[in-house]
Amino acid sequence: MSASVSPQLRQHLDLLAAEGIDVVRVTYPDLIGTDRARDVLLEHMPSACEHGLAFCRAVYHTSPQGDVVAVPGGLDAGLPDICVRPDLDTLVTLPWEPGVASCLGEVTDPATGATAPESPRDLLRAVLARCAEHGLRPVVGPELEYFLCEADPASATGWRRYTDAPGSVYTAGLRADPDNHLLRTLRALRDLGIGASTGNHEFDSAQFEINLVHSGALDAADRAFRFKTAVKELARKEGRLATFMAKPFNDGGGSGFHLHLSGEDDAGGNAFDDASEPYGLSGTARHAVAGILAHAPALAALLNPTVNSYKRFGPDTLAPWLIDWGLDNRSAMLRVPPERGSAARLELRLGDASANPYLAIAGTAAAALLGVLAGEEPPAPLEGYGYDPARSAVLPMSLPAALDALEADTALTDVLGKDFTTSFLTYKRDEVERFQRFVTDWEFTEYAYHL
Repeated sequence: MSASVSPQLRQHLDLLAAEGIDVVRVTYPDLIGTDRARDVLLEHMPSACEHGLAFCRAVYHTSPQGDVVAVPGGLDAGLPDICVRPDLDTLVTLPWEPGVASCLGEVTDPATGATAPESPRDLLRAVLARCAEHGLRPVVGPELEYFLCEADPASATGWRRYTDAPGSVYTAGLRADPDNHLLRTLRALRDLGIGASTGNHEFDSAQFEINLVHSGALDAADRAFRFKTAVKELARKEGRLATFMAKPFNDGGGSGFHLHLSGEDDAGGNAFDDASEPYGLSGTARHAVAGILAHAPALAALLNPTVNSYKRFGPDTLAPWLIDWGLDNRSAMLRVPPERGSAARLELRLGDASANPYLAIAGTAAAALLGVLAGEEPPAPLEGYGYDPARSAVLPMSLPAALDALEADTALTDVLGKDFTTSFLTYKRDEVERFQRFVTDWEFTEYAYHL
């Protein structure tokens, strides 16, 4: 080992070598939350830490189909680099990959040393810094659902549900999971150390939900990002596909990404709890509710970020499509669970599982901050079963409408930053344009034989 290696790095490398680790996977999220990474042999980690790993910045603007979208700072700038340095404080061993550890990467612009404007992790950091300036320290508990699929060459997509088990919501065991996928996944996530707590079969066949413990917003986003990556990798080890797509099947429901949001006060207590205030919620909590409601149309672009997302919305889906809030009411977009004291919190049910955790949490924190700064009270909470558009405003019902709402919400985009907003809108509008040009199987079936 070179004498120039710092004592901290030497200690990390010695510990990894003692555990039989010879590769470190350095990973970071792209604009849509997909993990981008490079495997580094252990003996080359000193160079990676000192000089960083070079990636093309256009990775942020590359679609799932491999197209590079013409976002400012990408093609027009000659496809410049970003520099990614391993964050050694995030090192974990991968239980399913012998000899491999993983860590998150810190992204900078090598020309300036500043953060890359499209970096979702750094966007969240910037939003949280704004929150901290005003005494708001968000705490988040992520709750994610996904579908597990089996290969099926006879299917048009090449995949089918892992099992057909209707009526198995809130169950565990072999009835809805005959191969014990959930047990293996929970144990691997435990060993990964990302705070997985519980899991169960969800409403639809082959749909699972795994909850993560709450923590500071950046840590929660890191863990949710690593959770999604891990679940997909574990499914591949089984020869299966785990998808966080919002609604993968026509004859089923969708997968949600619920965020449980609270705040920490100066003494480390729950800033959202106040038994003497209306609903047992502090002014900070009620103002946060008002802010999230006010900016919900724009938030939809970040929490429901795909063309497919809006096929999940609709009456009786438990996927909110109206802008409302309620006390322990799961038909509301923003639910306040019944616990108070240290467990007082808001549950934003707007998001679907395809959302980038960093952007979802950044947008929600920004909206809550704007509500706190405005100091306004929310309307009366929803009573009874929701989904009545005569009682509440309707969210955007398509990705183009949501993107327009985000662009129009200048208060929110000022917090998120102009460069990020421009990149995100350009990237997502390209997705819409590509979809609108694409001939679907539905169109062929509907028209080809009759017109």
